[in-house]
Amino acid sequence: MRTVVAVLRGGPSSEYEVSLRSGASVLQELDKEKYAPEDIFISRSGEWHRHGLPVTPGRALQGTDIVFNALHGHYGEDGTVQRLLDTLGVPYTGSGAFASALAFNKERTKEAVAPFNVKVARHITVKKLDPDATGAKALELFRSFPMPAIVKPVVGGSSVGTTVVRDFPSLSEALTLGFAHAPKVLFEEFIRGREATVGVIDHFRGEKTYPLLPVEIIPPPESTFFDYGAKYSGASAEICPGNFSSEEKQLLMNTARAVHEGLGLSHYSRSDFIVSKRGVYFLETNTLPGLTSQSLLPKALRAVGSKFSDFLDHVITLARRKV
Repeated sequence: MRTVVAVLRGGPSSEYEVSLRSGASVLQELDKEKYAPEDIFISRSGEWHRHGLPVTPGRALQGTDIVFNALHGHYGEDGTVQRLLDTLGVPYTGSGAFASALAFNKERTKEAVAPFNVKVARHITVKKLDPDATGAKALELFRSFPMPAIVKPVVGGSSVGTTVVRDFPSLSEALTLGFAHAPKVLFEEFIRGREATVGVIDHFRGEKTYPLLPVEIIPPPESTFFDYGAKYSGASAEICPGNFSSEEKQLLMNTARAVHEGLGLSHYSRSDFIVSKRGVYFLETNTLPGLTSQSLLPKALRAVGSKFSDFLDHVITLARRKV
């Protein structure tokens, strides 16, 4: 008898479109001889659908053996849907509720990785302000913090709401944009260097936490950093393995492993870095990285000779065993 796998995709977040594509990749690549996939669509308003009909989450998952969580961003990646699935007693792929919430918050993540000697950019957190007070705060930050800087929502992914700031006029606008996506923003030093990302997988190829080869990301000339457009337009060059020294590669892989284990993550994750002349800086971790045909984790899997379908099978096996 085939294992019934409910693939969650969509959801009420700014990464709705990416999640639809991630879920479609999972549905397409699951071994149909072993698994019976069910497409569980969650609308932007948070309404669950099965076979095109709106249903409660409990009804949507009736008869399900395992949930493959292909959601991204708020609701799917911040611990919310994980708590719901825990209540329903349905096993699922990816990290648990607490670890997901921790990793989703960039401020808390930076605090949590500090004991592991992980280098992070200088940063401060700014709470949401009244529109009248935003200008004054921008002036205070501009006078006290070296430029350029990067402003990003404390929670969220895919670089949504993130801006590189080089002068005072753009700072107030960046804060307003960041606050449109989260009640707090991180204001941090902009580290110049090459962008890298490293995926890790639990209990893979005989290792407790197996780091994949680092991917080097080269955004198009018009992008200052790997922003939303650079991520999904196909215009960025993504090289795996990246053109890093052997020492840099090892440090990237070791740090991604340490972050994954230190945050208590499960099954798989992907951590982002800047490799600069001053060293390797950790940026953030994605507990449910994109799984589209253009996404970085599938590219890293191919670089080590692993099929995407084998990866899906491995992750589902871990989730069923609650490893």
